[in-house]
Amino acid sequence: MIRKKLFLALLVLSAVAAGCRSHVQELRKGDLVFVGIPLDYRIDGMADAIGAATASDSLNIIHAAIVDRERDSIFIIDATLKHGVDRHPLDTFLCDFTLNDGSLPQFFVMRLKDSRRAGEFVRNAMKFTGLSYNNSFLPCDTARYCTELIRDSYVLPDGTHVFSEYPMNFCAPDGTMPPYWEELFAILGVPVPQGMPGTNPAAMMKEPCLERVMIDITKI
Repeated sequence: MIRKKLFLALLVLSAVAAGCRSHVQELRKGDLVFVGIPLDYRIDGMADAIGAATASDSLNIIHAAIVDRERDSIFIIDATLKHGVDRHPLDTFLCDFTLNDGSLPQFFVMRLKDSRRAGEFVRNAMKFTGLSYNNSFLPCDTARYCTELIRDSYVLPDGTHVFSEYPMNFCAPDGTMPPYWEELFAILGVPVPQGMPGTNPAAMMKEPCLERVMIDITKI
């Protein structure tokens, strides 16, 4: 009887291990990861200002990144103030977005419904690595912000962009302009580009070409 129970336990453990391995395999090259933080959480000036302008009913979607993969190794390609446009291990990404209280934000994995060109899009993104972060959010040949990097990488051979542009909004929900944006663009010497074409993580996450994949990247 004891041997039978031990055998069954080993079978269960083997199934769990196999499930973990297949879980890792589910994250694919070209998937996108969106970062969401609670509405009332404060992380830093730019993230808070982005969140205030693009918040949903329950979360501020503050960032988007591209998944790259080499066998069982997961990498992230994204544009941040800290790294500029860079490719780094998933662990670095998770560390960078650890919140001030030591917890992690909510991550959403989104996948193209038609992902046949996913590898090509990732190769496009790699061409931008080394550029600086585009903190003006204006078109620039030498810098990219997070969703700008994605839009400029996910381009079809005929030049069509997979992701759309929308009028940019920098105002808070009450219609006021956060001081962060006023101060930043004053330093840059340009007006706040309110209403100009651009992208943001909250709008991109809702694009109809994407579908959500239920993967917990913190367990990979």
